[in-house]
Amino acid sequence: MDYPGRDGVRLAYQETGEGRSVILVHGHMARGAHWVESGLAGRLAERGYRVIMPDLRGHGDSARPRDPACYPPDVLTDDGLALIGHLGLADYSLLGHSLGGRTVIRMLARGATPRRALISGYGLDALLHAAERTAWYREFFSGCGTGNFEPGSDEQETEEWLRSTGGDPQALLLALDSWVNTAPEELKSITVPTLVLTGVQDWHNQSAKALAVALHGSQVEVPGDHFTAEQSQEFWEALTAFLE
Repeated sequence: MDYPGRDGVRLAYQETGEGRSVILVHGHMARGAHWVESGLAGRLAERGYRVIMPDLRGHGDSARPRDPACYPPDVLTDDGLALIGHLGLADYSLLGHSLGGRTVIRMLARGATPRRALISGYGLDALLHAAERTAWYREFFSGCGTGNFEPGSDEQETEEWLRSTGGDPQALLLALDSWVNTAPEELKSITVPTLVLTGVQDWHNQSAKALAVALHGSQVEVPGDHFTAEQSQEFWEALTAFLE
């Protein structure tokens, strides 16, 4: 299914289940289908939720424009707010992982009023300095397809994974220009009950507690790292207990 972004760009989303709405926002270079493949969407649907999974601009089945003008500051937040308006949601919750978590926080700072919000795989440091933390990705996306990555390196393995998912390095490189920092004052304005949920081996876990404090929320640590934590039973139990 499609909906128009803040500037009319065609964006994609899928959904499953019926009941109270939960929007799941995927991480960087991923796609909404990740939540289906991981099994989380199906489990939530079986529990009586309507699960909505957008593809961020430049990702998945959403448009991947190669015009820099299509990636103004904070456009991913604009698109998230546009989805809520398009679907006419009033009673819903938000869950975002990694870049999706940052997008959820930006949506809260910009006026989104979900029943609850859950952030996974993200910490305060990355949120405060998002715009300055793009150097590795800029170099990586610029190098994709050149054959210059050392075999066995993080870059080479990431390129293989990105190619397997059909990702577009050029669009993703441009999307980095839309990343913005979040000021402490913006966090203070958020009153939505928020849970910060991270794996104990996730590099973001070092500042996850500080993020929970800044949001006047709570934090739960679960087994796993940035990529595996959501597969743990502890993640599922913390998620469902918080939503319900």
